[in-house]
Amino acid sequence: MTERVSVVGLGKLGLGLALSFAKAGLRTVGVDVRPEHVAELQRGRSPIVEPGYQETLSAVGASFTATTDMEDAIRETDVTFILTGTPSDASGRFSSRDVEAAAREAGRALRQIGKAHHLFVISSTLTPGTTERRVIPAIEETSGRRLNRGFAVCYDPDFVALGSVMHDFANPEVVVIGESSPEAGQRVAALHARIVQSRPAMSRMSIVSAEVAKVSLNAFITLKIAFANTVGNLCEAIPGADVDQITRAIGADRRISPHYFKGGLPFGGTCFPRDTHAFRAVCEEHGEDSSLMGAVAASNEWQHARLAATALSLAGPGARVAVLGLAFKGGTPVIEASAGARLAQALVQAGRAVTVYDRLAPIETQQALADGVHVARTAEEAMAGASVVVVTLTEPEYLKAVDAWRPGAPATVLDCWRALDGRTLDGLITRVAMGRGVKPADSGAMAA
Repeated sequence: MTERVSVVGLGKLGLGLALSFAKAGLRTVGVDVRPEHVAELQRGRSPIVEPGYQETLSAVGASFTATTDMEDAIRETDVTFILTGTPSDASGRFSSRDVEAAAREAGRALRQIGKAHHLFVISSTLTPGTTERRVIPAIEETSGRRLNRGFAVCYDPDFVALGSVMHDFANPEVVVIGESSPEAGQRVAALHARIVQSRPAMSRMSIVSAEVAKVSLNAFITLKIAFANTVGNLCEAIPGADVDQITRAIGADRRISPHYFKGGLPFGGTCFPRDTHAFRAVCEEHGEDSSLMGAVAASNEWQHARLAATALSLAGPGARVAVLGLAFKGGTPVIEASAGARLAQALVQAGRAVTVYDRLAPIETQQALADGVHVARTAEEAMAGASVVVVTLTEPEYLKAVDAWRPGAPATVLDCWRALDGRTLDGLITRVAMGRGVKPADSGAMAA
């Protein structure tokens, strides 16, 4: 049987999932509560900036439609994925309010239509136990049915990253499926087989185990990032030490691996910081030790403060500083909890003149950073008159602009990821490469 799929929640990740199904030739209906969002999609325009979204939307044609009507979506499809937002509350736990609302509406639609069976798949990140305690009962209450008697539920968390959502859905390292029945789990596994181009590890388990697996994976990655950053900090204090040489060497050990193991800036974005706090909160809720995740969060905060201190040590009172890159990573406009955004705010608070540039972040988002931050429309404009330039992302546009920069007076470039070739920079520029210890002979002009 060829499944027909609906995706509830056409946000940054939900739209990517829906387009992935449509790209694979599956009839796909996207559902969102925002009429203006749906209207844009109906006009063939992606309301979200993300690589591949507009191109895929233009290519899939009638395979994908968008609506605000849940009942139509349930009627026209066999499987419904729910991928709405789950913002963190004050404790660090994920709010399931929108997921529960979508589940209740979907159950109500199922009851109204009277279909014999429907499969619901929850993909939003949830605090472990939420699907069984809150989401399934919401469907049961409004549908008038019981789990596995008229509907089934799976928990199928995404492991994708902004800036590469379409690629990541097609090339996952792992697929985790929590299932209410083996038959339901097999159907979800078959849907993944339709969209993947890789050979991911397919792990099927209980629903609550899948919820724990989701928050555990991201928490472990933050631990790995924090350790790599600690190695980088140590290297700066030891003349001749190079964090890239070290992480490449020990990352070749299969017990460690090189992925997400590169000293540089603190982690940010919409997932890592909150997942770290969520994992800690879940441990505390169940009376288990949470100190490891507390240390990771503290280490990340230290890294933010260290970056600001380094930039301030290079930019004396009255200096103008340019920050190239405000997003938390390349390829996305999201600046939430990003190193570049926090640095710009810290520099302004310390009395420095700050100009920022990001090629994707909306101008209004950049302008909202802090009073006193000037937003440039090009990298060249941002660097004009600056005595210090901080390059927070390895975007080719930023690197090329710095490489071509002719400051006209002595200036410093803080190369956060060691992406620049110091030998090609203008002779008036001193390059400071984070994660590398300076030998005494190199102190006049930082070694490349």
